[in-house]
Amino acid sequence: MIFKDYYKILGLETNKVDIEQIKIAFREQAKKYHPDVNSGKEAEERFKDINEAYRILTDNKSRRKYDRIWYSYVGKKLNKQSGEREKKSGILNLLFGINREQKKVVKQEKSKSVKGENIETEIELKIEEAFYGTNKKISLRAIDGKMKNFSIKIPAGIRNGEKIRLIGQGKRGVNGGKNGDLLIKMNIINDKKYRLKGYDIYTDLEITPWEAVLGTKKRIEAIDEECIIHVPQGICSGEKLKLDNKGYKDGKGGRGKLVAEIKIVVPKKPSKDELELYNKLKEITEPKNKEN
Repeated sequence: MIFKDYYKILGLETNKVDIEQIKIAFREQAKKYHPDVNSGKEAEERFKDINEAYRILTDNKSRRKYDRIWYSYVGKKLNKQSGEREKKSGILNLLFGINREQKKVVKQEKSKSVKGENIETEIELKIEEAFYGTNKKISLRAIDGKMKNFSIKIPAGIRNGEKIRLIGQGKRGVNGGKNGDLLIKMNIINDKKYRLKGYDIYTDLEITPWEAVLGTKKRIEAIDEECIIHVPQGICSGEKLKLDNKGYKDGKGGRGKLVAEIKIVVPKKPSKDELELYNKLKEITEPKNKEN
């Protein structure tokens, strides 16, 4: 059996990672080795291994089974190497630690302090999460290769593309300089229920053919309440009805519009009575069309 180190394939040094860290590592590697930006058989095989690793490690049952094999091939060696490094480090610190620290202090005094670089990343938010505010947890790879977890408080009404700054969570400063910051860009994503365009929230409103012909009143769910909307006679699919001040927060105390896009739906399995009525309507309508 050919053993594949799926954690190493995803750029992870250990199996002590959670599902979110695996997903982030997968996105990094998939982007790096995607066939659209790489050519050749080697890149193609690497991309297949990345997807295979993600599939195995994101399934609890297959991951537990794989981890037992991984420990036999990799885990034992890592534990042994870690113990040896700690032992050597202790001896070196005992022999040379004082001199090293003295040289480090002298060097820092001669060098100018430099602030660390900022780190930028982005996360996805559902429209409801952005509207009401929420807490999000993200994992990022630090300079030493280890994953670091962050808890982020998303304020209610945050705008699409807006960035949240975590002070001092970027790259380390040099020679005593301040750490850089972590900048997190908010990407508000559309879903099946709501679509965000500026400060307006779009949603679909399904009506029957007879409601479209006769007109009606319909209940519609805005993001924070249920509303009544008037559907005029003769409305067509694709037309839009708007309710003021029922959309997304504009950051100035107001709100955009709720825009209901009309979708006329027909019965998929009409009853016998319904078919008779539709045939009768056809008989009534066709002569008028011929006259016109």
